[in-house]
Amino acid sequence: MREENFSGLGARTGRAIRVRAACLWVFALAVLRADPLPVGPGRVECPNGAEPLTLFTYKPPTYKDGPLLVVCHGVGRNAEDYRNFAITMAERFGVIVVAPLFDAIRFPSARYQRGGILGTDGKAQPPEQWTYAAIPRIVADLRRREGKPQLPYYLIGHSAGGQFLVRLAAFLPGEAVRIVAANPGSLLFPVHDQNFGYGFGGLPAELGSDDALRRYLAAQLTIYLGTGDNTPEHGFDGSAAAMRQGAHRLERGRTCFALAQALAEKRGWAFNWRKVETPGVGHQSAFMFAAKEVEAALFGKK
Repeated sequence: MREENFSGLGARTGRAIRVRAACLWVFALAVLRADPLPVGPGRVECPNGAEPLTLFTYKPPTYKDGPLLVVCHGVGRNAEDYRNFAITMAERFGVIVVAPLFDAIRFPSARYQRGGILGTDGKAQPPEQWTYAAIPRIVADLRRREGKPQLPYYLIGHSAGGQFLVRLAAFLPGEAVRIVAANPGSLLFPVHDQNFGYGFGGLPAELGSDDALRRYLAAQLTIYLGTGDNTPEHGFDGSAAAMRQGAHRLERGRTCFALAQALAEKRGWAFNWRKVETPGVGHQSAFMFAAKEVEAALFGKK
């Protein structure tokens, strides 16, 4: 009798465990299956370790299966404005736009424009701690929301966002189809005689070697310049190190591209950069995003 009771208890316990496991599985699926992005403008929170990020999004009402376009804001940290400026691209190209907010408190210039590669002690940080590592996390979260694990993505940033992406292209380009740096105030020149973030000087060997330069020149990077961005305004970097790169943003972008192209040719390295210019546009992200030339910057000339 005691044995029968024990067997019955075991059966009931087994059923309870199976029911509980099923409930936990359903709960886990619910967590994993986040709602897709809303049509039109939206705002969602993205996991990013201990530093979750706010994402401002836009999905065109006519969206079908276009790629994702991650838009990186300038030094004003106005991600919502950048999302709004990028709606023209979302509608024109049939893409989902997402503009992450890298606030100034958690992400000062050392962690935003320069990606947090070096810590406050001047030593290289582990790649998973770089701010650049947030980009693949954002992409993974949006792919999950949309139920499209292979959703391709492009990156575009203006001003400080362009600086962020120039250096990302060197150190953590990820799976981005194209990385577009628009009107960056300073650039990462492929040289060793300028310290990071103006060049590769002062970096540890694994980040500043010739192999690192070679990978940088092979990145799918576009330098996207407004020919009217030729005055020292809008938070212009007038430091001695920056002035070595040129008198204004247009000159700096042209010089960096020419130097990189010449170095790749001299060394026999792959060179996948593009330079695209839009006539008459100054340091204005909305106009850069609305210009017809942005199509060539992102997708190449037809």
